[in-house]
Amino acid sequence: MSIPVVRCKRNKIVSDPTSPVLNYLKRDPGHARLYTIDDVASETELVGGMSAEDVTHVMKSFIRSLRKILVMGDKVKIAGLGTFHITFNCQGTELEKDCTVRNIHRVNVRFSVDNTFRLVNDSIATTRGGANNVEFYIKSEKDTSENSNGDGGDGGDGGDFEDPTT
Repeated sequence: MSIPVVRCKRNKIVSDPTSPVLNYLKRDPGHARLYTIDDVASETELVGGMSAEDVTHVMKSFIRSLRKILVMGDKVKIAGLGTFHITFNCQGTELEKDCTVRNIHRVNVRFSVDNTFRLVNDSIATTRGGANNVEFYIKSEKDTSENSNGDGGDGGDGGDFEDPTT
């Protein structure tokens, strides 16, 4: 399965209209689907030995535990996936006595990907077709040239790809 990208033009320095205009690639808008816990549970049920209800229960329990651990200020490392942790933004003050926890105005949940999970652009990877390789194609080129090769235009694996633009 391939991820469609499209070409776009924008200034090299976005905030400077006098900077040179360059060509960039970005994901094709509207192509990505949103999966819920129930969708992931149904997919897991197909390949695993648990029912969708069991998977949903485990995932919701995991989320509650993750939230509880993060609220305590600790990190959660999931082998093969990555580490969840919190960060915050704080207003600076000139006087030390004015620097209080009330100055913290935003708390964020961050995720650092595990090295074994990092994704690689398949077109520049040293090992083609690796488990973490992602294949991209420029949508206009694939639509005009590769759809005529009989693979259905879905990236070649003949899977259940559904093109949201049709």
